[in-house]
Amino acid sequence: MFSGTLVALVTPMTPSGDVDFAAWDVLLDWHVAEGTEGIVVCGTTGESATVSMADAAELTRRAQARIAGRIPVIAGSGLNDTAKAIERTQVMAEAGADGVLVVTPYYNKPTQEGLFLHFTAIADDASVPVILYNVPSRTGVDMLPATVIRLAAHPRIVAIKEATAGLPRMLELLAGCGADLLVLSGDDPTSVDTLLAGVHGVISVTANVAPRLMRQMVDAALEGDAVRAREIDQRLRPLHRELFVEPNPIPAKWAVEQLGLISSGIRLPLTPLSSAGQLRVRDAMRAVGVL
Repeated sequence: MFSGTLVALVTPMTPSGDVDFAAWDVLLDWHVAEGTEGIVVCGTTGESATVSMADAAELTRRAQARIAGRIPVIAGSGLNDTAKAIERTQVMAEAGADGVLVVTPYYNKPTQEGLFLHFTAIADDASVPVILYNVPSRTGVDMLPATVIRLAAHPRIVAIKEATAGLPRMLELLAGCGADLLVLSGDDPTSVDTLLAGVHGVISVTANVAPRLMRQMVDAALEGDAVRAREIDQRLRPLHRELFVEPNPIPAKWAVEQLGLISSGIRLPLTPLSSAGQLRVRDAMRAVGVL
C-alpha cells in the first residue's frame, strides 16, 4: 500500500499565505494522472511547521474525497511533543488518512530509548498505520537502525521513510527489519541505488515537478532493470540537485508554480526563491524536459 512512487506534496497557498484549496484539487488530479502512487499531505515539503492542524485535516479530507481510494493518502502528524503528536495522529486519522508519517522529535534531541518510547506511544494509540520518518539533517536527531528494528515489531508501525544518504544504512534496515517493515527512501539523489538494493519505494521531492519520470525510474528499479532506471535517474539529476539549491520546499514550490499548478504563496520564515535560485531551477527543469 505504501510502496512505489510517493510524493511529499507541496501545500499550495495564495500570495497572502492562505491555503489554496482550489489549487490543491488541481495538484491531486495531476498527480493521479501522472502516475504518482501515493501522496504525503503536510510533510516537511508541505510546510507542516506552519500549517495549522485544522488546515492539515481539511487538506487530508479533501485529498481523500478527491482521490477516492485510487492511491493512498498519508498525512504528516509528527511533532516534538509526544502527547500532541498522538492528538494530531488522531485528528488526521479522523480526517480520512490511510496512514500517518511521523517524524522524529526535532530540537529536543531525545535518546534512542526516548525515540522508541515516543513512537511506541503514538502507535499504541493510532487507528491507522504509522510510517516512521528519520531525517537527521533537519531534526538534529538520528534514529539508529537498532531502534528502528525494535519498533518494526509493533503491529501498527508498517514503514520508515529513511532520509539519510547512505546505502549501508538502508541495507542494515532491510536486513534487520525483514518483512516487518517497508523501507522507503527519503533522499532523491541516492534513491536509484537504494531501490536497486531492495528498498520498497521513495517519498520524493522531485516527484512534485517530474512525477511521471520518477514513476518510470522507480518502476524500472523495482523490476530490476538497472540500466533503464539509471538512464532515467541520470536525466532527473539536475532536479535532484537544484530543488535543494535553497531549503526545501522553497525551490520545489517555485518549480510547481512554473508548471502553472499553484501560485506563489509561501509562509514565513520561508521566503520566495531568489533570482539566482530561479535561474538554476529553471535550467534544471529545461534540462529534464518538464519546462
